[in-house]
Amino acid sequence: MPDISSKWFVRPQMKPMATTRLFFFPYAGGGPTVFTKWCADLPRHIEGIVVHYPGKGSRFNEPAIKDMPRMVTELSQAIQPLLEWPFVFFGHSMGGLIAFELARKLRAQQLPMPNHLFVSACGAPHLTDANPKFHQLPDDEFLNELDQLNGIPAELKHPEAMSLLLPIVRADFQLVETYQFHPDEPFKFPISAFGALDDPRVNRERIDAWAIHTQAKFESHFLSGGHFFINEAREHILKRIIHETTGEKSGFHAT
Repeated sequence: MPDISSKWFVRPQMKPMATTRLFFFPYAGGGPTVFTKWCADLPRHIEGIVVHYPGKGSRFNEPAIKDMPRMVTELSQAIQPLLEWPFVFFGHSMGGLIAFELARKLRAQQLPMPNHLFVSACGAPHLTDANPKFHQLPDDEFLNELDQLNGIPAELKHPEAMSLLLPIVRADFQLVETYQFHPDEPFKFPISAFGALDDPRVNRERIDAWAIHTQAKFESHFLSGGHFFINEAREHILKRIIHETTGEKSGFHAT
C-alpha cells in the first residue's frame, strides 16, 4: 500500500483486519489529534483515518488553505490510494462541509463514493448561514467569538501559542464563510446529521435540512450541549456510526 497517501492523512492505529475505513474531518483549528481517541475506540474491522489539513500538526509550516475548491481538489487527489476499501465520512462543523464537498468531487471524477456521510454541528450547505462572519474581526473580537463557542483549548490560551494559532483558525473560518453552494443531484447514500440542543450557531432547522441532499435514508440526532458537544457525546456518536456502517449495535469498546 502507498504511504498512507502522503501528508494528508493520519492513521493512528493499523487495523490489518479492517474491512471499512472511517475518515474523520476536523473542525476549524483542529489537527489530527482531535480524533485520535475516536480512532482508538473503533472496533478492529473499522480503520480510522484523520484528515490532516495544511497548517495543522506536523504540517504547521505549510500555508493553510482558505478556499473550499482548492481544499477538495487537493484532498480528492490525495485520498485516491485509500479508496480501495468501503469507506464512510464523518465531519464536525467545518469538517462536515469539507466532507460533503469532497464526496461531490469524487462523484464528479467518477471515483468511489462513501457509503455514508455523517456530519455534526454543520448546517445544511444550501441554507444561507445567518451567523455573523468574523474571520476578519480584530484579534480580541475574533478570540471572543471563539471563546463563546468553547473553541479555544485551555492549553492554547496563552499569548505566544495564540499568536501562532490565530492565522490558521482565521484561514479555516475564511474557508467556511466564503463557501458558495452550487446545486447538484442528491447523493444515493444515506446521511446522518448530529446537532446540539444549545448550539448557538447551528439550529435544528439547519440540521434537519440535510435531508434534501440524499435520495437514501436520512436521520437527524439531537444531543445535549453546545457547538462542541461531540467531546461529551463521542461514545453515543460512535455507536451510531458503527451501527449504520456495519449493522452492529454494540461495537463500541472504550479503551
